[in-house]
Amino acid sequence: MEFYDSYSDENDSFDLSDSELLEKINTSKEMISNGEIFFNIEYIEDTIHHCIDNDFIEEGFELTESVLEITPYNSEFWQFKGVLHNNRFEFEDAYDCFEKSLTLNPCDVETLLNKSVAEDNLGYVEQAAETLKRVLDIEPENDEALYSMGLLFEKRDMYLQAVTYLQRAVEVDEEYSEAWYELGFCYETLDEFDKAIIAYDKFLEFEPYSSTALYNKGIVLIRSGKFEKAADIFELSLAIKEDFSSAWFNLGVAYANLGRLKDALKAVKEAAKLDPEDEAIWYTLGQTYEDLNQHNKAAIAYSKAIKIDPEYTEAYIARGECYRKMGKLNLALIDFENAMEINPDLSELWFGKASVEFELGNFKSAIDYYKTSLKFDPENYETWYKLAEAFIGDGNWQEGDEAYNHCIKLQPESANAYYGKAKAKLLLSQTNEAIENLKSAFALDPNIKNAFAKDYPEAKSSKLLNKLIDEK
Repeated sequence: MEFYDSYSDENDSFDLSDSELLEKINTSKEMISNGEIFFNIEYIEDTIHHCIDNDFIEEGFELTESVLEITPYNSEFWQFKGVLHNNRFEFEDAYDCFEKSLTLNPCDVETLLNKSVAEDNLGYVEQAAETLKRVLDIEPENDEALYSMGLLFEKRDMYLQAVTYLQRAVEVDEEYSEAWYELGFCYETLDEFDKAIIAYDKFLEFEPYSSTALYNKGIVLIRSGKFEKAADIFELSLAIKEDFSSAWFNLGVAYANLGRLKDALKAVKEAAKLDPEDEAIWYTLGQTYEDLNQHNKAAIAYSKAIKIDPEYTEAYIARGECYRKMGKLNLALIDFENAMEINPDLSELWFGKASVEFELGNFKSAIDYYKTSLKFDPENYETWYKLAEAFIGDGNWQEGDEAYNHCIKLQPESANAYYGKAKAKLLLSQTNEAIENLKSAFALDPNIKNAFAKDYPEAKSSKLLNKLIDEK
């Protein structure tokens, strides 16, 4: 939560250099020591304002306490002291000062706003909300109070309530850029992407060179599936801040979704260069190399992710898949077993281990692992399909046939599932059923005929099957 100082706007046109401010501080000290406080109170107040604005905290304290020794019932100076404590992160002391100020001037809005800052930082969230409500009772359209109420709700993950107050804040002051920014964040969290874009665009009207706001807008565009626009926004963000690793990372994500894999690789590599200790970047770099069929480089990237985070289950699984595709089956098994020790409740882990066992010809083990994978993801077509193949490989033709049935149920337009079922029926000597499934497979994908002719060269001796293959 911000510190509030209504005087700062008034003094913006009177910015002082450090030497000018020091001269003003010394003049104020002389006034106090000469007993001239009451005749120069406004000058001393102005000096303390500048001390607060320019982080001359100790000097501000000295002046404030000197005045309070002589006029201990001046609410304004108790408020100054509270603000100075806030700026030192001494929130309990700040709270006490604001309480003292309010006993002298109970309805001072500025003091109430600053008191809510101290309460929020002390974790007194309910008290901070009550204090802000007091402000709104006095000034219903106080945009600072509305904004701060929005932030309080946002911090508590109560985004709908946060939006209500933030929206009121921008209705009071359409140029309240910070409120537009937080509205964008809240709408994004609520998956209201169009409204989030509008809010970020409003913020960017006032802060067009905010790399962070552009980045946030890019994230919303990625989540909306608008990858081309997202890439443009991330590029703009990077034109402003070249070393923005998260923007490079998500630019890579946008490029990957556009099929621009070489550009994606370049962007993610730049992110890794800027933030080499971020395991998620190395993991994504590995995925990008995989998409480019560079499995060895992908495995190296996953290894770096694992080195940073030895508990990174997904990286073990991904590296295991790379090893499997590279034919390093024993290394693949080790990775899947390591992942299993960390989190055994991932379907892709059991699927990967099953696939290795399948390639090793250990069909019974593969069947067990595919079944375990399906416990965590029971409607996964690929797992059912591989389970069917494992059953066939193990000689369990009937169970293979039933697994293919499940594939067809999940994807009725899958030519491969019908073709697999046809092969199971042939093994079961159920020729008529096999032919019906072959017809379905060929109708969905005529290229299956070539696979069938290659898998069953003896089919040419069957007039019926040969006719089926030759049908247009």
